[in-house]
Amino acid sequence: MGAGLAAGAVVALAAQRPVLHSLRTRIERLEDSAQTQRQTNFAHQQRLHWELLSKAMDDPDLAEVLDAYNGTVPPRKQRQFLFANALYTNALCYYRMGNITSEEFFGLARSLLQIPVFREYWYATRPHRATLVDASDEAKLGRMVDDLLVQLEETDIDDWWVVGDPPTE
Repeated sequence: MGAGLAAGAVVALAAQRPVLHSLRTRIERLEDSAQTQRQTNFAHQQRLHWELLSKAMDDPDLAEVLDAYNGTVPPRKQRQFLFANALYTNALCYYRMGNITSEEFFGLARSLLQIPVFREYWYATRPHRATLVDASDEAKLGRMVDDLLVQLEETDIDDWWVVGDPPTE
C-alpha cells in the first residue's frame, strides 16, 4: 500500500511540474515587466527634472523658486548651480539605471570636480546632502564625491585623472 501511495504522489507531482514551470515563467515575465516599467518611469522622471531645471535656468523669476541658498548666491551663479545639479543628477540617474558602474561614476565625478563652478556648487549644497538617508545611493555616492574632492585638494600633482581610488563593485 505504501508503494502505491508513493507512486501516486510521484505521478501527481509529475503532472503538476508543467503547471509549476508555467507559473514560474509567468512570474519571471511579470518581474521583468515591472523592472522595465520602473526604468521607464525613472527615465521619464529624469526628463521632467531636466525640463524643470531648464525652465529655471532660462527664467530668473523661476530660478528664484529654487533658491535654496537664502539669497546668498547671485542669480547668474544660481543658474550655473542648477546646471551643475542637472549634470550631477544625470550621472546619478545613469548609475541608478545601471548604465554606468560606480567606477565610471567616480571617473565622471573626478572630471566634474575639475570645473570651478561645479566645485562651488558641491560646497554650497553640502547641507542639502546632509539630509539624505545614509543608506541611499545618492548619499553613498555623495560621500564618495566628498572624499574624492578632499583627495583632489590635497594632491600636489597635476595629473588629476589618477587621483583617488575608484570603488570596486
